[in-house]
This record gives sequence, structure tokens and C-alpha cells, in this order.
Amino acid sequence: MKLMARESRFRLLKRSAVALAALATPAALYAQGCAMCYQTAAHSGSQFIHALKMGILVLFFPPMFIGLGIVRMAYRKRNQCAGDETSTGLDR
Repeated sequence: MKLMARESRFRLLKRSAVALAALATPAALYAQGCAMCYQTAAHSGSQFIHALKMGILVLFFPPMFIGLGIVRMAYRKRNQCAGDETSTGLDR
């Protein structure tokens, strides 16, 4: 029993460390990958900026809805495969 509690605490500590590292990483580092992309966006007109913002939305929302759909299906089917643990499957 103590071993399971220790493993659970270790797993929680590991997840917390990963979450803290992700939050501590500056977001500005990820935006400096391509100087040419930055310069093109900086010197573009308002129509290009609007198209860029719309493109970001188009690329963001469909994967989010697909992910939510998968989570919803998994939640609805979570007990479908769970059977009686005492039966061996030989009872007919």
C-alpha cells in the first residue's frame, strides 16, 4: 500500500514539475524563430494582418473541436468495456 502511495506522489511531483517548467518558459522565445516571417508581418498592411488573424483562428478551432469530440466520445464510452471482474467469460 505504501508503494502505491509513493508512486502516486512521485507521479504528481513529476507532472507538477513539467507544468511548472512549461509556465516558466518565456513565450517570447517561441515567437523569434523566423526573422523573415516577423519582418514580413511587421511591414504588411491591415488586410494582410486581418487575413493572418483569421488564418490563426482557422488553424486553432478545428483541432480544438476535434479534440473535444474525442474526449466526449471517450467519456461516453468509458464503461462500455468494463465488465464484471469476477466472471471469466466462460459462463454462457
